[in-house]
Amino acid sequence: MRAAVMQGLHKPLAVETIPDPTPGEGDVVVKVGRCGICGSDLHMTEDPAYGQGAGSVLGHEFAGEVVALGKGVDGLRTGDLVSVIPLQSCGQCQSCRTGEVQWCERFGLQGGGYAEFALTKPNQCVRLPKSASLADGAIVEPLAVALHGVALSRMKIGDKVLILGAGPIGLAVAFWARRFGAGRVVVQDLAEWQYDRALQMGAHDFVVEPADPVGSSERALGGSADVVFECVGVPGLIAQAVDQVRNDGTIVLLGLCTRPDTFNSFAMLSKQVKLVTSAFFTRQEYEAALDALDRGAVEPRMLVTDTISLDATPDVFESLRKRTHQCKVLISPGE
Repeated sequence: MRAAVMQGLHKPLAVETIPDPTPGEGDVVVKVGRCGICGSDLHMTEDPAYGQGAGSVLGHEFAGEVVALGKGVDGLRTGDLVSVIPLQSCGQCQSCRTGEVQWCERFGLQGGGYAEFALTKPNQCVRLPKSASLADGAIVEPLAVALHGVALSRMKIGDKVLILGAGPIGLAVAFWARRFGAGRVVVQDLAEWQYDRALQMGAHDFVVEPADPVGSSERALGGSADVVFECVGVPGLIAQAVDQVRNDGTIVLLGLCTRPDTFNSFAMLSKQVKLVTSAFFTRQEYEAALDALDRGAVEPRMLVTDTISLDATPDVFESLRKRTHQCKVLISPGE
């Protein structure tokens, strides 16, 4: 099969022919229909902390058709269209049984979506309803990540919500926050590329004033935020969020940052700020995100700005290192 393969850290991907996956006992082979390019994929090609290197096939936001089943697989059949939960787990422990697969002792991140076929497990496959496309199946993962963060925030109806970062996760947070009754939702970024898309997905306002981030967010919100979602993962944003959140407010960290960060804990303590970290999602949240699409939510589909071939992937992947109008780019390996 053909795949876009890592050549090493700080090197462009290259399309290569590699062996087709063969299903062992309990395995499922999926013909990839759509796979999203995630910001964390870009980080994986630059930061050794992610454990990826030459020979790795990235891609954890994918959906496709079941084309082969290993011995002992129940509940699936060839021809099923599925969205693949990219959280590897045993499927049998207490954490897996409650849907909190991220705490399974055998947890790992499923990759392989930048290829024509991918090997996975039946407990990671969620059938797509007839109303959902393969593109829908590929955006469930970022929607579930955002939903998990909003759930952990304990946001209340009428709350003022500030979202730092207008990437796919930040925009998905805007969708869920508005859907769950936030009184005011403001997205703050350093550029206006996603201004229209943010408003379409649920934000009341979009703020770009790097010289005055605190004042501009307060003017847009009509005061300090009840909840701040940090969706970028850049050092310094926790400290900024402390200045932007109200007394006894909540900051939720969704942005991935592998670099050390510092903030004034006294300033946080003085305001009794609750700092919450959000890791992945539950199976129930993944299914709820898919259900929202099945029930006709159109806003999340606005995340997708382009669909490209596998051959175009290396060049487009590199271009995404710079901010543009692109939001969520999907790969269609069969094209």
